Amino acid sequence: MRLTAAELPLTSEPTHHEPLTPPLEPKSAATVPPRTGHGESYPALVWRRLRKSWTGMLGLVLVVGLLLMAVFADFLSPVDPKLTDIAFAPPQAISFRDKEGNFSFAPRTYKLGEGEELDPITFQPIVGPDYDNPQWLGFFAKGAPYFLLGFIPADRHFFGAVDGSPVHLLGTDKFGRDILSRIFYGARISLMIALTVVAIITVVGTTVGMVSGYFGGRFDAWMQWFVDLILAFPQLPLYLALTSLIPVTAPTNVFLAFVIFVMSALGWAQLSREVRGKTLALARIDYVRAAVAIGATDRRIIFQHILPNVMSHVIVAVTLAIPSVVLLESFLGFLGFAVKPPLISWGLMLQDTATYSVIGSYPWILAPVGAVLVTVFAFNALGDGLRDAIDPY
Repeated sequence: MRLTAAELPLTSEPTHHEPLTPPLEPKSAATVPPRTGHGESYPALVWRRLRKSWTGMLGLVLVVGLLLMAVFADFLSPVDPKLTDIAFAPPQAISFRDKEGNFSFAPRTYKLGEGEELDPITFQPIVGPDYDNPQWLGFFAKGAPYFLLGFIPADRHFFGAVDGSPVHLLGTDKFGRDILSRIFYGARISLMIALTVVAIITVVGTTVGMVSGYFGGRFDAWMQWFVDLILAFPQLPLYLALTSLIPVTAPTNVFLAFVIFVMSALGWAQLSREVRGKTLALARIDYVRAAVAIGATDRRIIFQHILPNVMSHVIVAVTLAIPSVVLLESFLGFLGFAVKPPLISWGLMLQDTATYSVIGSYPWILAPVGAVLVTVFAFNALGDGLRDAIDPY
């Protein structure tokens, strides 16, 4: 007998069917597999590209070495740079043999003494090594006291004579001062001037260039007229004219500050022109127009949208501007218009090379030229490597 639908029994609960597959349980954080790939940030990408350039890496190593040399000049200098000794003494050679020619593992040099023979050009006693008075050399030798980093008293030097006597590995100048120690100390003033001037040029030139290129119109026209006026001046005669306004009796710090001001006032215009050209192109990009459309302030657009996109050009311009300032400071120092004693700079040291007779008789006084060449090469090589690494194309 078959039951009809009306005669079927009614139940208060619906019939449940068994699921075809068991329900999925939520996975814990421990069971989630880790991500195998990740995006590379822009600084990491630049660093990876820079490492492929051997000239850029060489420049980076040299730049770091120069900065460390400037910071720890007291520790690296074997002699007090103000200590006087025999004038125009030749460099002392490091030897591992005694006067009989026997080999020894202990490095030594020999004290300089004035002989009885006279130089046929300068008629000065010929200075040579005294083989009867050796100087034993070593690392972390005691020497002239100083303050490491300006406040830590110390008397240990990276290398020098064990007995504390002066050692002149690059010879002495006309006053008998150690050239190698003065090169270390001169790096402080020369690099400080270059870095300060370039920092001011970068801030002023970048800001003026971005503001002028972004606003445009009459403001841009007047600003570029002023930039053209600065670029039209012959810089070298203007440098000499402005620095000659400082009286000779002026304090050293005042003279140094004025030199930095003059270099900065005449050096920002070129960078401003370059940044303006970049800003004119960036102002037409879609995301900048979108920021203008949603009501973003001009300050936000300039410093958060345009500035990050011109920083690559600015960084390269900075690394290429530093050697130019170092060369300019050396040239002005050679002419006597940059740094005054008792400060020490590479340009001031080159004043001793003013005459050919001195260079022919004492060629070791050209050692500061080597420091300038290494500095210029280091920053140029680093700038060239950064230019290829930062270029997004």
